[in-house]
Amino acid sequence: MAGNKSLQQANKAKKDEFYTQRVDIENELKHYRKHFKDKIVLCNCDDPFESNFFKYFAMNFNFLGLKKLIATCYNGSPIAGDELQIPSKNAYKIEITEVTDENGDGAIDLSDVELLLKKKAPEKLKGNGDFRSDECIELLKQADIVVTNPPFSLFREYVAQLIHYNKKFIIIAHQNAITYKEIFPLIKANKIWLGFGFKGGAAHFISPYKDIATAGNHKEGMIRVSGVVWFTNLDIQKRHEELVLYKRYTPEEYPKYDNYDAINVDKTTDIPVDYDGVMGVPITFLDKYNPEQFEILGNEYDLNISKGRGYINGKRMYSRVFIRKKGVNTNEN
Repeated sequence: MAGNKSLQQANKAKKDEFYTQRVDIENELKHYRKHFKDKIVLCNCDDPFESNFFKYFAMNFNFLGLKKLIATCYNGSPIAGDELQIPSKNAYKIEITEVTDENGDGAIDLSDVELLLKKKAPEKLKGNGDFRSDECIELLKQADIVVTNPPFSLFREYVAQLIHYNKKFIIIAHQNAITYKEIFPLIKANKIWLGFGFKGGAAHFISPYKDIATAGNHKEGMIRVSGVVWFTNLDIQKRHEELVLYKRYTPEEYPKYDNYDAINVDKTTDIPVDYDGVMGVPITFLDKYNPEQFEILGNEYDLNISKGRGYINGKRMYSRVFIRKKGVNTNEN
């Protein structure tokens, strides 16, 4: 996929400076409004002077009815608020319990947030601002909901911490994370699922790294990454929308795997309406997954399928999630 090479190289080199555009944040978080009232929101991978997550929540603090907003910054960020004389190599935090009309124009917008940041000095952290540090964990314990774009290279650890402290969250990752042995069991157990997503399944991130994506639609100063998704454990309407099925099963169009008793389905939209057995579907199925309509049985590794992948007529197939429609007799197929 276009953009995957950039992401893989960044992951390998532990380069995690990918800053999310505010328009992408707005497009996703508009679906979660009911969850934020009287809640403490933590953005624990976010320089408040640069992070659009912080800016979004500060601008919408009163509209969402937040109780408190906390943001923490990891030291050494190459993007810094120099015009505000904030040392780029220092980790700090900022906590907000009130956002007012700073410029007196009758509305709260980004200019008010900028004035607020100039008036309210951030507090320097004792450590480096790592989300795994003791002081950042104490802030995590206070939070009701965590919203951020966590380091791609530390995604497994990041999610493990959220689950350990039983936190609600809305976070960004690449869809390949679905296949991680630490993440897929959480999806299968309905402890984490996909959010509404990015338009076209791709996003442009503000980043100091070179964009080597092969697809078009490049933007100056940004990296285009395809296959990025939002993960959450907050209930959303999308999760209860039934996938409309219309195709009919035929053995010719839906062959069985050589090494597993299931049929192969190449596209989520092609799931047959009249087949009640086990089906191997693309991982993109999870974007349409309704737990009231389907049951996730596992993936190749979870089910211990021989050769580690499904084969048809000796040909190795793409990675699949194995599912079954709910409410069927499991002895029929």
